[in-house]
Amino acid sequence: MTRRDTGREGEDDAVDYLTKKGYRILRRNYRFGRGEIDIIAEDGDTLVFVEVKSRIGGIGLPEEAVTERKRRQLATVAEGYLMKHDIGEKDCRFDVVAIFRKGGQTEIRHLSNIF
Repeated sequence: MTRRDTGREGEDDAVDYLTKKGYRILRRNYRFGRGEIDIIAEDGDTLVFVEVKSRIGGIGLPEEAVTERKRRQLATVAEGYLMKHDIGEKDCRFDVVAIFRKGGQTEIRHLSNIF
């Protein structure tokens, strides 16, 4: 399985997970400039920008890959989305869905409002 396949499978799992929690998925893989946000969803009245990080085995936690640089990039893409869609005053937040697979087991962690 390639890294791209792992990422796509993780995003599919994240969409299923969020949908079951009552989120409404608006967009997947939204690109603005050189950046991308994996999932844009609504949680009630809140617009949620979701970064999905997947790992198969290995060391460390998937969410540790959301560095300060990545956070700045996510913020820039989110601002682009808000401007392009003329979204005024709306509560927004950034979440991470971390997916870890090892030995046939899948663990999903949802970290809300990471910054």
